[in-house]
Amino acid sequence: MRGRRVTIACEDCQVKDISKFGMLCSEDLDKINYNKSCTAYKKGQVIFHEDTRPLGVFCVNRGRLKIYKTGDDGKDQIIQIAKSGDLLGYRAMIGEDLYPVTAEALEDVQVCFVPKDEFVRLMEESTDFSKMLLKEACHELGMMTEMLTNLAQKTVRERLAVSLLMLKDVYRDEENPTDIAQINMTREDLANIVGTATETVIRLLHDFKEENLIKTNGRKIMVLDAPRLVKVGNIY
Repeated sequence: MRGRRVTIACEDCQVKDISKFGMLCSEDLDKINYNKSCTAYKKGQVIFHEDTRPLGVFCVNRGRLKIYKTGDDGKDQIIQIAKSGDLLGYRAMIGEDLYPVTAEALEDVQVCFVPKDEFVRLMEESTDFSKMLLKEACHELGMMTEMLTNLAQKTVRERLAVSLLMLKDVYRDEENPTDIAQINMTREDLANIVGTATETVIRLLHDFKEENLIKTNGRKIMVLDAPRLVKVGNIY
């Protein structure tokens, strides 16, 4: 099942200022707007698949996606939760590699696709844009390295605490930032972030509830005591 085409004008985009395209001049933004296409995807639909050749980049206009890699055992390891304003696929395209991951909608999302030729033109003509992308790529590589280190060195309980703190920021309501973030994802997806069995995550979430670190409403999780979760996660 394919997504549904939608119309989103760059000049009216609500996440323009927080996206990587926010620094562009109006002329470059007009060119992006003319050449891009926008699609609405339902929860569970895949935006791009691991090991396929990138034909462009994807800018998330609305909603959240899980970015994951499938291991040799067939188990998925979620390495990122992408949200509004995030740019996906640019590292693979710049490096002329295949997509190393799959992007799948965690909820109903809207995503804009910028073709490779247009994106490469923009990089060649804008030194500032190219420098920004290089800086962001290095930053994201550092974050991925830190995540892999956490997986290797932290206990499952610590990894769950770190993951909940990360997700609290991802699920924060941008329009009402003071409201308690509601982390809305399946226990299986959460386990695939932490790198453990679903049953283990369920048991540890119960423990966290007993310790008044979190509360739940169905599958939604709300962090009640972030400072104590920082200590549980052994974050310095």
